[in-house]
Amino acid sequence: MTQVILKVIQGSLNTREFSFSQRTTCIVGRAADCNILLPDDQAHNTISRYHCLIDINPPQLCIRDFGSLNGTYVNDEKIGQRDLNHAIDKAQEMIYPEYDLHHGDRIKLGDSVFQVLIEEDKNSSGCEQISVSSAFVNHASCDPLDKIKSLLLKAEKDEQQLMSIRGYKLLKELGKGSMGAVYLAKKEDTQQQKIALKVMLPKVKSDPKAHQQFIRETKNTKLLNHKYIVQVYDIGCYDDTFFFTTDYCEAGNITQLITKNNGKLPLFQALKILLQILDGLEFAHTVKIPVVVLADGKKTSATGLVHRDLKPGNILLTRVNNILQIKIADFGLAKAFDLAGLSGRTATGVSAGTPYYMPRQQVINFKFAKPEVDVWAAVAIFYKMFTGRYPRKYNKDTDPWLTTLKVPVTPISEYESSLPKALAEIIDKALYEQPQLHYKSALQLKNDILKVI
Repeated sequence: MTQVILKVIQGSLNTREFSFSQRTTCIVGRAADCNILLPDDQAHNTISRYHCLIDINPPQLCIRDFGSLNGTYVNDEKIGQRDLNHAIDKAQEMIYPEYDLHHGDRIKLGDSVFQVLIEEDKNSSGCEQISVSSAFVNHASCDPLDKIKSLLLKAEKDEQQLMSIRGYKLLKELGKGSMGAVYLAKKEDTQQQKIALKVMLPKVKSDPKAHQQFIRETKNTKLLNHKYIVQVYDIGCYDDTFFFTTDYCEAGNITQLITKNNGKLPLFQALKILLQILDGLEFAHTVKIPVVVLADGKKTSATGLVHRDLKPGNILLTRVNNILQIKIADFGLAKAFDLAGLSGRTATGVSAGTPYYMPRQQVINFKFAKPEVDVWAAVAIFYKMFTGRYPRKYNKDTDPWLTTLKVPVTPISEYESSLPKALAEIIDKALYEQPQLHYKSALQLKNDILKVI
């Protein structure tokens, strides 16, 4: 197993080591909730509360300064420092570039110096240094359509690992993103209903262990048999390509619905969608999982699955008796892909989007996976549907991750004073983040809403 170690070689934290063997983000600064907390002393008085972010996907990592007054030093070169003539609020209206880090690099923050070590786990290969020059896969010429067509042809030739997709014919592309694509498909010469066939392509050279971790974390989504959740039928991996067959939702998604309605939805419709999302979340968060295979191969049981990446684009729409109904898609999929190290270097990069629907707890702790993060995201989606705005005030040129860390949620009544006071208070309460998220369950929030409508 490859691990990244940030070893303190100078300063009051000297000899401390911070080790990372899995996909994560690491915020460094003087704020109490930073992942690496620097001393609040004279030697570090040039360090901001949230100073920089290190994005780690062993063996890859990069660093980005948050526009601090004094900058961050990498190998004695200053990166990311804001112009001395810029006030702090002006600096936060800029996005500073990311810098790749390599084995042996030194990061200087105040009096503390960290050395980057990229090594094999001591339990496996005696701390052998890892070469990372060829860790990434070039997908510029790798079309998901070509990949899935190839797999379908092999399925027709009785490849056992592909029998679950044998006989499917692709009808059209439904969507395409940084991690792959989704196609409408149907079994040839049958009356079977149409399904969505999703293809995900790793951005790094993956190994069987990464494959197993991802499949292990996603196969339990097949247990989510609920009217407000997209049903997953089959999950597989072949030739470094992951594929899934799921329900097809013909009416688009919430992002498209908002756009069709000139940027926001009427209260009754937005509230109905929120209550459906909460119903789906409550089922997922409390479902009994009879068998969970742990990383060490041991088996146990568990309760509940958390989505961790809820947003309007994965709230799909279908019609039941001509009435619009939601279905939550990609339950835990994107985050599991990322945590398995398959999505490439960075959660903070363009390909992974932005944290508009994340509570700050998820920015501080990349692996934070409790039901309340989904509840928060569901309310953030309602906020967007009803007001046409995000809960926080994001500037298009602002680093969205720093905004999520530092900028509080705007009370919803500031944008929509027509919202009944009792309901507005519940929405605001649901978006509280400090010291912790208020609503711990979807059912708790749903019951509070039903009391005032």
